[in-house]
Order: sequence, then C-alpha cells, then structure tokens
Amino acid sequence: MSIRPVRSVIQSRPTIEGAGVKLRRAFGFGNTGDFDPFLLLDDFRNEHPEDYLAGFPWHPHRGIETITYVLSGTVQHGDSLGNRGSLGSGDVQWMTAGSGILHQEMPKGDERGRMHGFQLWANLPRSLKMTDPRYQDILARDIPEIVDDDGTRVRVICGDFWGKTGPVEGVAADPRYLDVWVPPGVKKTLPVESSRHAFAYVFEGSGTFRDASAPHGVLTERVGEGTGAADLPVRDDTGNRSLVLFDSGDEITVRAGDEGLRFLLVSGRPLEEPVAWAGPIVMNSEAELERAYAELRDGTFIKHGSSRGR
Repeated sequence: MSIRPVRSVIQSRPTIEGAGVKLRRAFGFGNTGDFDPFLLLDDFRNEHPEDYLAGFPWHPHRGIETITYVLSGTVQHGDSLGNRGSLGSGDVQWMTAGSGILHQEMPKGDERGRMHGFQLWANLPRSLKMTDPRYQDILARDIPEIVDDDGTRVRVICGDFWGKTGPVEGVAADPRYLDVWVPPGVKKTLPVESSRHAFAYVFEGSGTFRDASAPHGVLTERVGEGTGAADLPVRDDTGNRSLVLFDSGDEITVRAGDEGLRFLLVSGRPLEEPVAWAGPIVMNSEAELERAYAELRDGTFIKHGSSRGR
C-alpha cells in the first residue's frame, strides 16, 4: 500500500452564480486535467437569505452530470420536462443532463436561515454526451452510514466503501463520493483506488493530510498551493473551505485536530477526452459546443424525455 502524496491545497474562492447567489468555488472553469472526470465543485454555505434566495433560475445543461448534496435548508427543483422535487437535509440529487435539459434550482434556508450544500459536476464521456436525461433522487435515510471502532463516520453516497454500496447507480465516471467525519485526535487511513483521481474538500474542523514521510507537525493559518511539507495543514478560521488534491497512490492518511475533521472524499476514473466547455454545457469539440448553443437559440435543444429513479 502506498500513501498518496498531497499535490496541492487550494483555498476555495468567493464567486457569484445564478441570479446573484454568493458561494465558494473549490475548482472549476480552469485546467480540468487534475480533476478529470470532475469539472467543478461549489460550496453554497450561507446564513444570510438575501445572499442565496434568488437561486438559480432556468438554465440549460448538456454533456455532464450534476450532483447536489444538501446539508441544511432545502433546494426546490423543477425542469422543462415537468419534473418537480425538493431536496432536504442529507438528501442527494444526481442529475444526468445528457443530451440536454432546462432546469432551475431554488434554495431555501432552514428555520434559522442557514443554507448549506455542495454541487459537483462530473463530465460525461463522448459516448454518453447525448444520452437521455436521468434523475436519481436519494433521501438521507437511504444513504448508508458506517461507524468504525474509533468513531470515524462515513456516509457512502456513491461507490463501494468498507463493505457498503451507495444508492447512486449507473454513473459514467464510476465515482466514489463519501462524506467523512474523523473524531478529534484520531489518525485514519482510507483506501482510494490507484486508478482514480482523488480530492478531499474540508468543511468542518481542522486536521492534517499526510505524505508518505513523517509529518512536520506544523500548523499554519495560511493555506497555499504546492508546499513541500510532509504534513499539510488544513485550517481556516473563516470556515475550513479547503480542497486537498492528491497525487497517485492507493490510500490517504489524515489526522483530525481538536474539533475533529469532516470532509468530502471524492474519486473517479479519468476519461482522458478533449473538453470543450462554455457555461453549463460541456462537449468534446468547439463545433459540438457551437451546435449546442445554436440549438438552444432555435428551440431544438431538448432531444429526449427524462427518467427518474428513487
């Protein structure tokens, strides 16, 4: 077994999307090679309704899958094919946009005004860019949670882990999507298949992700990229919104700080295909991209109906 070195630690950046929603972007709209098959990760965490209630009105998608994971508040969803739904705390929606869909996502806070969730975009391979749209709506109660002897908790949203299989099925990138909590002071080693690209996104607590050599044991409040430290700290008093990108190997090792550490651990097999990307549409060539936007203008964008699973 070999521990994956930490390639970089990246602080998520404030951005505005939709009709003025303030969120943090961990990665996206840049070099896709390091994260292939994933394209973008947004953290929409906010306690001020005026910063998110305008939501994400009607917009198209083609050529990708979007994965929405809600931790607090709700997201109301609707699309051009007549589907309607609501995601609550702990729920997941995995939408395969395929050949094209128009939809909207409207967030609403909990009783205290808090809204928190994530949206991850996964690329579709050339062979599935024009597949029928598909939804998988997963309730919180249907997501298996594993508690290890040391108190580590893992929710398995997609993929296989520690003998459990997540409820999301038939996804092109064969991803593994985990929500991991490590108790205070606990050191944990977690398997990640060597054939996959992998990253962690920290959203609660603090801790260290180790390289193969002994940790330096030095914590810093500044999170930068490309440091050579053997033990890379993840600590940010504004909310721990830090992305850890791993190099090759078949396991990661983490030690939680005094408050414990909670993070998403996401991995997937790279597609290694050309990417032509403009806004919410991702194809393999500029010609395909131009055709998609032309169809959007002339009203021929929607090709198929959608299927829906629970």
